[in-house]
Amino acid sequence: MLTLTENATIAVKSLTEQVSTDTGGLRISEAVAPETGYALAIAGAPEPDDTVVESAGARVFVDRAASIALDDRVLDARVSDDGSVGFALAQQR
Repeated sequence: MLTLTENATIAVKSLTEQVSTDTGGLRISEAVAPETGYALAIAGAPEPDDTVVESAGARVFVDRAASIALDDRVLDARVSDDGSVGFALAQQR
């Protein structure tokens, strides 16, 4: 199952607290064009078939197709000097 680093947990909580309710989270889904990676969006609640990953209050919703590919991945985040957040995926160790 997808796991979150401490940085990703903080970033997801920060993003969702600004624009969503307590049931909201970051949703990861397969992009329209596979070569572009994954689509990320803030969602008010998970879709019925989403896998919900929770970490210290951060919630990530992963659509069914993406959950298979991300099963052995770790989501990390970095905040740039201008405050923008970038997410990256890595293999679990």
